[in-house]
Amino acid sequence: MAAIGAAKLLATPGSLHSSFVQRDYSAGSELCSPGVVRIQTRPKWRESIVCMHLNNVPAKKMQEPQVESPKDPLLLRVARGEDAERTPVWLMRQAGRYMAEFRKYSQKYPFRLRSETPEIAIELSLQPWRAFQTDGVIMFSDILTPLPALGIEFDMVPGKGPVISTPVRSFDDLRSLRSMDDPDKELPFIREILSTLRAEINGESTILGFVGTPWTLAAYAMEGSANKNLLVTKSIMQNDPAILETFLDHLSEALVVYICHQIDCGAQVVQLFDSWAHHLSPQQFRRFSLPYAEKVIRRVKERYPETPLIFHANGGTGKLHLLAEGCNADVIGLDWSTEMQEARKTFGTNRVLQGNVDPMVLFGSEEVIRREVERCITEAGRSQHILNVGHGVVQGTPEEAVRLFCQLARESGNCQTSSEPKQKQVVGV
Repeated sequence: MAAIGAAKLLATPGSLHSSFVQRDYSAGSELCSPGVVRIQTRPKWRESIVCMHLNNVPAKKMQEPQVESPKDPLLLRVARGEDAERTPVWLMRQAGRYMAEFRKYSQKYPFRLRSETPEIAIELSLQPWRAFQTDGVIMFSDILTPLPALGIEFDMVPGKGPVISTPVRSFDDLRSLRSMDDPDKELPFIREILSTLRAEINGESTILGFVGTPWTLAAYAMEGSANKNLLVTKSIMQNDPAILETFLDHLSEALVVYICHQIDCGAQVVQLFDSWAHHLSPQQFRRFSLPYAEKVIRRVKERYPETPLIFHANGGTGKLHLLAEGCNADVIGLDWSTEMQEARKTFGTNRVLQGNVDPMVLFGSEEVIRREVERCITEAGRSQHILNVGHGVVQGTPEEAVRLFCQLARESGNCQTSSEPKQKQVVGV
């Protein structure tokens, strides 16, 4: 049981119980008490059983994992630039409120408790993999998760999103920040989440970690909450850019440590989310986002050259040429407003692209979903491509639509197979 640490929560009615019981697979199913979440473990892999608001309904057992293939998992191979037997698939925000099983947690526990309690975060990370057989399992977390380690606290307020009560807006604020010295001490749940996911998946899928880019984290921390115009951040950018640039440097150093920590804990691929890139003009992106993201990518690659990194810019339209010229991420993630055909022409046939179906397509008919997925895969060239949505899965999306989306990727096996990665041209900012 050492792989899982018990959550330090009181067992009040309807609360999370941190009682872990060794389960004999031959003993059949086990009854759960009403209102109890129980997560049970077994050596070498972990079986998560969720029993919430169930009245003596037997909990279902997961299938025992198959023997691990000697090959690396599909998504990892494609992210490295290898051709493969088919197009891999995962979805941004694949663990989300569109899933009924996920809502049993989100309606009961606040976000940070869910994302920072390993037992819950592991369960939420695994739900879409069990339901849809995604080729990537991304840890349930948030791009703001590393900020408290730097002295920037945040909370998730229902209906409003992240709120930072003490924004960073001056050199005095910057001087009060801490460096990322010991992630195991400052963010102890990360190792348990990623290492357990890696052990449980056992090579059947690829474990993804993720972070926000320096620009996106700086903008959140300066605004204090979501703001469609970024009034505070843009004012600082225009009137005293040295404050912003100093903050971006500080965040870059911290993110190098944080990404390396995620890889050390078990992440096989890491995505950098530039969620607020759409707030920047191409010229601003060239100055305030890309150089700092590229600094992080370069430094991580110096330590972990074989670990693929994905750079995803929300609002990348109009910036493709900058990414083609100045981003050395192994994979370029595309948002849904970008034409895949145009992106393939811009980046060439040897660059791995990810995306980029409009997530609202998943509200369409089966015919519509099939048509749009086929178009995306075809325009990407049926190779050097990871199928994904171009933005996070939206609340209310039918689960059957996500299941079909993933199924279509599994049916895409028309790629020429090769075990050798293609040569990727190194670019400079």
